[in-house]
Amino acid sequence: MAFTTISNMFGSSPVRPLQKHMEKVQVCITQLAPFFDAVLSENWDEATKCRSEIARLENEADDLKRELRLNLPKSLFMAVSRRDLLEVLTMQDKIANKAKDITGLIIGRKMVFPKSFGPLLKEFIQRSIDASEQAQKAVNELDELVETGFRGKEVELVEEMIKTLDRIEGDTDKIQVRVRTELFAIESELNPVEVMFLYRIIDWIGDLGDLSQRVGSRLELMLAR
Repeated sequence: MAFTTISNMFGSSPVRPLQKHMEKVQVCITQLAPFFDAVLSENWDEATKCRSEIARLENEADDLKRELRLNLPKSLFMAVSRRDLLEVLTMQDKIANKAKDITGLIIGRKMVFPKSFGPLLKEFIQRSIDASEQAQKAVNELDELVETGFRGKEVELVEEMIKTLDRIEGDTDKIQVRVRTELFAIESELNPVEVMFLYRIIDWIGDLGDLSQRVGSRLELMLAR
């Protein structure tokens, strides 16, 4: 693939590539909702299609990540450092990677979830998607922060966004505890190997909220500098 300069791809803003990457990541993780709908109904053909779409989107996000890394100047103007942008990019990248990992393991093993899990698992997934969406909202304000020199009302706006992100991530933690408690109550009735992989999927879904919060934490560090 031929690489072009960031200015050719995205215009004058040095943070626009980061925003475009997060946009792709968000489209990717949103596909987890229909994926789990298909998995819970054991519609493996549809689940496989959703998995393929998630893999495609994750690959496109990787392309954007690669272009940004290869073309990013050694130093950026104003208050945004190269290191700060790359750290945010790394967290964003891990969100899409985790979505791909989750779907890959489930499809690979054709994992069947206990029927009682359905509503709570879907709530868990949706709140994780909400966390990533809130992280995207904060990232989308980064160019405005640069323009204002990280001062004024824009800083207050982003700080509130990050606080909301923290609350959403807290919700995912609480839901995760409930899911693990439900699984613990019935795990003796299930195949021990399957139980092990169910716990792993629960942990990986929880990672989505954690990674989204880390995006917010990196932005918060930028505000503090």
